[in-house]
Amino acid sequence: MLSFKNISWITIVLLFQGCSIKEPPLKIYTLSVDTPVKAHGSLRKEKTVKVIYPQSIKEKIGQEMNFSYSDSEQGSYQNARWSNNIGQLLQGTFIETLQQSGLFGAVLSFASTAKEDFRLESTIFAFSHRVRDNVSEAVVSVHFSLVDADSGKLVKSRRFSYAVPTVTTDAKGYTDATNKALHQLSTDLVSWLER
Repeated sequence: MLSFKNISWITIVLLFQGCSIKEPPLKIYTLSVDTPVKAHGSLRKEKTVKVIYPQSIKEKIGQEMNFSYSDSEQGSYQNARWSNNIGQLLQGTFIETLQQSGLFGAVLSFASTAKEDFRLESTIFAFSHRVRDNVSEAVVSVHFSLVDADSGKLVKSRRFSYAVPTVTTDAKGYTDATNKALHQLSTDLVSWLER
């Protein structure tokens, strides 16, 4: 039979073992478009555009890094997060892309009280790490609408979708592939807007 002293000793050992088990540290990742994309020429050089905060149809907009192993199951990394809400990160990426492109005279955030000539609205359809059998991809799909601010009429609209293979199947591999997708998205967005 175990004595009270033995039970106390076992309890203390188990408590110390429980305290020594540590979770891996939380890793923070962010979006980054490597090189600025320059417009070749623009009819809107004297105009202003306001980049509206992105909306989401299917994806949850938050700091979670989402992944899926099937079309009906989705999860998020426990020890990895985006550095900010993904909607804010994407809006910042779109603003930076348009500022560096020289496509418009001024690029404003949705919080600006300045009057704009155009609004760039965006809807996120997919933004996650997709793993199917031996295929691992960063999936990005965003629909853009350029709207005339005075009339409210749609000037043009287009959806851009990318599936970039990841080198590794972890959060870092997903982030690296997502940044490649965003660089291509930035290039395509500028090219589409300057037409």
